[in-house]
Amino acid sequence: MENKKRVVVGLSGGVDSSVAAYLLKKQGYEVIGMFMKNWHDESVTISNECPWMEDSTDAMLVAQKLDIPFQAIDLSEEYKDRIVDYMFAEYEAGRTPNPDILCNREIKFDIFLKAAQKLKADFVATGHYCQKDEISVKGKPVYRLLAGADNGKDQSYFLCQLNQEQLSKALFPIGHLQKSEVRKIAKEQDLITADKKDSQGLCFIGKVRLPDFLQQQLQPKKGAIVVIPEDLPIYSNKRIPAGISLEDFDIETWDSICLPIKYNETDGKKIGDHNGAHYFTVGQRKGLHVGGTGKPLFVIATDTKSNVIYTGLGEEHPGLNRYGLFVPKNDIHWIREDLKLEVGESRRYLSRIRYRQPLSWATYLMKENGLYILFDEAQRGVASGQFVAWYDGNESIGSGVIF
Repeated sequence: MENKKRVVVGLSGGVDSSVAAYLLKKQGYEVIGMFMKNWHDESVTISNECPWMEDSTDAMLVAQKLDIPFQAIDLSEEYKDRIVDYMFAEYEAGRTPNPDILCNREIKFDIFLKAAQKLKADFVATGHYCQKDEISVKGKPVYRLLAGADNGKDQSYFLCQLNQEQLSKALFPIGHLQKSEVRKIAKEQDLITADKKDSQGLCFIGKVRLPDFLQQQLQPKKGAIVVIPEDLPIYSNKRIPAGISLEDFDIETWDSICLPIKYNETDGKKIGDHNGAHYFTVGQRKGLHVGGTGKPLFVIATDTKSNVIYTGLGEEHPGLNRYGLFVPKNDIHWIREDLKLEVGESRRYLSRIRYRQPLSWATYLMKENGLYILFDEAQRGVASGQFVAWYDGNESIGSGVIF
């Protein structure tokens, strides 16, 4: 009898991973369910509710129902080192991290994968809405990360930092399904998670506001809120001059369009105070507590060194828009290394800077110092530290951390 392939499923206690485990068993894999306990640091009080205990119980009940072995693994120490400390450091530096992308790269497809391999697993599987296939390039296997079939749930963006080695070991059993089909299967199989709501917010801190969480380690610090006028001269050279070709661009032009604007307090006027620039991010509207401005106030930049928040009035404020981005050389990641741009090369890709954002066209140009990305249409609310991901059709090609 042929040996069954062994796969460890990350059972999160949600409906997606539950159905992933069911489908793999049905396909003839030897399935082991494993729950990742990523956070239980009582010194950082997150909320009185404890979502991971409920999730762990649900995961165990699903494993029992499917008659598969189950174990829980405590990854909280690694999680603190690789994700939580990184988040605090990024916010302190005035950048906006994406812990979900890091969680996939550093935890689920690294530490968890290694734990699965100790159990002699051939693969790990998750309940992500994305797909993968394998093609041959110059006689070698290349794995492609593809969007999930459900457009509204496609999670390929969260996996944009995976590499070929990680993809070779990954299975995404529900990627070809719609969310409604996943729920239907869970109901038919009488799984306890069938009607469970999808988890919201960060991938570990559950039901809590981000500023409350950040205040555990980043102390409040009073500073100025400055409003910047719409007619600041610097806005005039932030879009691509009409009729110009890439060859006509010099590096100064690229820098002027793709690097973030540096504001000074003298550029605008003070209209209020805040409790710490590190609690705010570009594009944010809530939490400023400044009244009487007429139009809504949006954060357009933060300066954590001077502890100043720069704001603009109204949704049309030019400070909210960026026509270009820059990814430094060391922060560029290619899922498809065979498609890597060499210095001087340019290519057109579809792009997004946040989950569920519609894809938009951009021109990518590789220079010695990094990757310049020039959008056809302005991108709103771009913050340093976010990830930009680029696609060829529905295939995720690479990603990078925005400067």
